[in-house]
Formats: sequence, C-alpha cells, structure tokens
Amino acid sequence: MTNTSPRSINSEHADPIPSLTDRVTERVMNARLAIESRPKSRRSLFPLQDPKSTAEQRDTQSLKRVFRDMGHAYRRYRRQTGGPVVPGLRDAAYSFRANPTLPGLVGVAAFLDNLDLLS
Repeated sequence: MTNTSPRSINSEHADPIPSLTDRVTERVMNARLAIESRPKSRRSLFPLQDPKSTAEQRDTQSLKRVFRDMGHAYRRYRRQTGGPVVPGLRDAAYSFRANPTLPGLVGVAAFLDNLDLLS
C-alpha cells in the first residue's frame, strides 16, 4: 500500500505562489550577491572594521539597492501614466529611509505590487 496525500493531482504539480516577502527577499539576496561579486577594491569601503559590521553594512546596502531599483520603476511608471503619488507610499518610503529593514522594504513593495510594478 502506498502512502499518498489527499492533494489533487493538479495541486501536486502547481508551483506555489511566492509571498511578497519571499519575492522581496529574493531581490535583496540577488543585490547582496551583486555587491559581493564586485571587485575587492570597490567592495572594501570600510577595511578596518570587523567582519560582522561589514556584513551588516552589506545587508543595508542590499536593502537600499533594491529600494533604489523600486524607486526607479515607480518614477518610470509615474512618467508614463502621469498619475498622482500613491497615498501612503511616501510615508512608507520615509519610514524605510529612516530605518532600512526588510519589513520596511516589504511595506514599500506592497504599494508597488498593487500597481504591478514588481513583475
């Protein structure tokens, strides 16, 4: 006797839809890889600091890079549509700039995702 789950055949082969947090995290990880793959001379902005703080700085740089990329996409969208600023987006952006964290970036991304700008 085989041990099968009660899932339907269609759901077994369907890829799960990643959450917004997962998609933003993937972008941040890709940005981190891009930062780490730069030539070492450009990477070592703070050569005398301990590795832990350097890693934290790279995390912050990665978050800020993704934030900048989202900003470029949003400004391009605004130029094309001529629409007004999305209510709440500016506050989310100010909040992220004050404290660049993944949850703050996801908050900004939520506004852009509603506009289909994160595809």
